[in-house]
Amino acid sequence: MTEFVATTPGVFPLPDWAKDRLGSLKGHQKEDLVDGSEGTDVTDVYEEARATVADWQATAGLDRTVEGQLRWDDMLAHPLCVHDGVETRGIVRYYDNNNFYREPVVTGELAFDGDLADDLDALAALETDTPLQAVVPGPYSLADLATDEFYEDDAEFRDAITNFLAGEVRAFPDVETVFLLEPSLVVNPPEDGADERASDAIDRVAEATDADVVVQTYWGALEEKVHAHLLDANVDAVGYDFVTNHEDNLYNINEYGTTEDIALGLADGQNTLVEEPETIAERAAWVDEQTPSADFETMYMTTNTELFYLPVSRCVEKLEALAAGAARANEEVDA
Repeated sequence: MTEFVATTPGVFPLPDWAKDRLGSLKGHQKEDLVDGSEGTDVTDVYEEARATVADWQATAGLDRTVEGQLRWDDMLAHPLCVHDGVETRGIVRYYDNNNFYREPVVTGELAFDGDLADDLDALAALETDTPLQAVVPGPYSLADLATDEFYEDDAEFRDAITNFLAGEVRAFPDVETVFLLEPSLVVNPPEDGADERASDAIDRVAEATDADVVVQTYWGALEEKVHAHLLDANVDAVGYDFVTNHEDNLYNINEYGTTEDIALGLADGQNTLVEEPETIAERAAWVDEQTPSADFETMYMTTNTELFYLPVSRCVEKLEALAAGAARANEEVDA
């Protein structure tokens, strides 16, 4: 019997009141928020905002609670942008949209940092009623978003990124689930040989935790070889963007198989139109019906992308729709 789990890929929009308070701090600069040198006034705002987004998720009825990644002004590049061995330089377009991040240029050794674990520790201290979920950039995407001026060898650089992320994940408190976000596998797919190495890197990061690991891909469908190699990684679930490209994702699943659990991007993380819970439940049922050879133990029902693109009100409504959609799907299974 399939269990439907409502969750998100995280990276939420910062609450409006938090933006206002941060903007009013004397001498405040945007880069101060993300380079690890925040003052007490700034960290207090983030602590309050973290509790706020945890409450959003609890009130909506989600089955996992993410930290919200509210400090991630540089989106998935954040873990490098706050690292001592990295310089942040010019503004770079974040994939093919109107969002931008500071280019992280690796100029020194990528030693352990602990920034991600610190945020998760703060979330754990809130003692939420639902299991915790960590959100981490996947090793292929993080390397794709960065520039190397230290290792000077592509394979060595990607290996260093992988080791860095594995060390960060190893320091996490107890979490139920880890979402590795890997949009670059779709947007800038690895070539022959590199696709196998990307899978190996994901496998190594996944080995750093006992939690269930979900590799969430989005903005389209994986190329066939990339998908096949990804299935070689020892992960619990692969995520598919059924908002952007349901046909090719369905083909990959039926042609090459997939993991025993699966994550489905069923609500649009970039569009302010809020899906009805019935629509979300129907989309999950449709995927289940269209994959007759699969017998999924868990279906994670999520937005297809991070949520920072949305206004706060729409973000909250998406959370409510996901939770209600998963509840409806579970009721239909139990009926």
